[in-house]
Amino acid sequence: MRTVLRRSRATGPAAVLAALLGLLMVLGLSAPAQAAGLNDAADSLKKTQVYVDPAMTSRFSQDQADALAKKLKKADKPIFVAVLPDSQAYAPKTLVSDLRTKVGVVGVYAVWRGNEFDAGADAKALPKDSAGKIAGASFRSNNGDINGTVNDFVDQAVKQTKGDGPQHSISAAWIVVPIVLVALAGGGVFLLFRRAKKRKEEKVRAELAQLRTVVDEDITAFGEELDRLDFNPGAPGADDTQRADYSRALDSYDRAKRTMDEAKKPEDVRPVTEALEDGRFALATLAARREGRALPERRVPCFFDPRHGPSTTDVQWAPAGGAPRSVPACADDANRLAIGQDPYIRTVETEHGHQPYWNAGPAYSPWAGGYFGGGMLPGLLVGTMLGSMISSPGYAYAGGYHDYGDGGGGVDYTDGADAGEYSGAAFDSSDFSGADFGGGDFGGDSGFGDFGGGDFGD
Repeated sequence: MRTVLRRSRATGPAAVLAALLGLLMVLGLSAPAQAAGLNDAADSLKKTQVYVDPAMTSRFSQDQADALAKKLKKADKPIFVAVLPDSQAYAPKTLVSDLRTKVGVVGVYAVWRGNEFDAGADAKALPKDSAGKIAGASFRSNNGDINGTVNDFVDQAVKQTKGDGPQHSISAAWIVVPIVLVALAGGGVFLLFRRAKKRKEEKVRAELAQLRTVVDEDITAFGEELDRLDFNPGAPGADDTQRADYSRALDSYDRAKRTMDEAKKPEDVRPVTEALEDGRFALATLAARREGRALPERRVPCFFDPRHGPSTTDVQWAPAGGAPRSVPACADDANRLAIGQDPYIRTVETEHGHQPYWNAGPAYSPWAGGYFGGGMLPGLLVGTMLGSMISSPGYAYAGGYHDYGDGGGGVDYTDGADAGEYSGAAFDSSDFSGADFGGGDFGGDSGFGDFGGGDFGD
């Protein structure tokens, strides 16, 4: 006997409905996740220093994010990494600064957005533009691999970033706060802060006094050059161009004296030596006009002693125990080196006696920076004491300005929070180098050439 299976009339519609529901579930599961937004990103970065938008988990997994967060926690540096989609939820022109504002911690912020990668940093965490350069190198080295790029960035940035990670600050707070409350009851904290502030002020005064001696010598030497000039602006042979050169030299002399009189801290010395450098070039130009020679090329001062005036050529020279490098020299020092003699080197008084200025300590960074500028000086000083301090991870040099950090044995001349500390939205955008400062677009015109990453489709 053959059994016939019959389908009820209700079976057909139910099956169709079930199929439709199943299809909707599949479509729902397969639909791309929507971008979450800045608030979620900032909240996550405060907790783990890593955030991956749900729309990007297919390209940067949770396991990869956890591994990166673990690496950052171990490094204990204020470095934050966000992996975000190309979405209007993350406005490209203000993305990095918006994250910095919402997270509120002085540090380094690296952001992968869509197919682009860039980074910004507070000056107290990384020297100016360093974050963007590291981001560019990491981006170009990993061919679109998000995990490789962000890990490469972190590995490099950790070596140079100053300050403690946010988890360090939070955990320390649970210990410090009760102690502070107890100390406040007895007034001890006030005395401790007052004593620390006094030590810092004494340190600043001592270093400024050390620099003042050297700068006063420079100003005096320039004034003597003006006295020896024997130039009369009203003489029959003087023309308007000569008078303009002479006036520029006099103005530089007056500006140098006035600025030094008003100096309150070591970095205030940089504008003084900048004025002296400009004045000496004006004198060199005036001398060439009076003697009928070709006008001199605008060059930095003689490396061996800026009082020698503008350099005329580059020579090969090596400091004691250092490698040879090309340095700018005046004609006299170049001739001395050519015949095997030592150049006339500027020495300054130190606790170890007279030393070349490049071996006299970090206080001379703004003094030298005013003469030689920010970009050239570190290269000239490679292998010297001052050069080693400028290039060290704990020393932020920005064209003559220097910030030792309290943990580095020096003085922090800036106000506000240090790297790794919470500052909220109270940060100066001019001290934060990133893709969205200077009017640049994220991943495009970042303010520092092509270092800001790019679009894989280009």
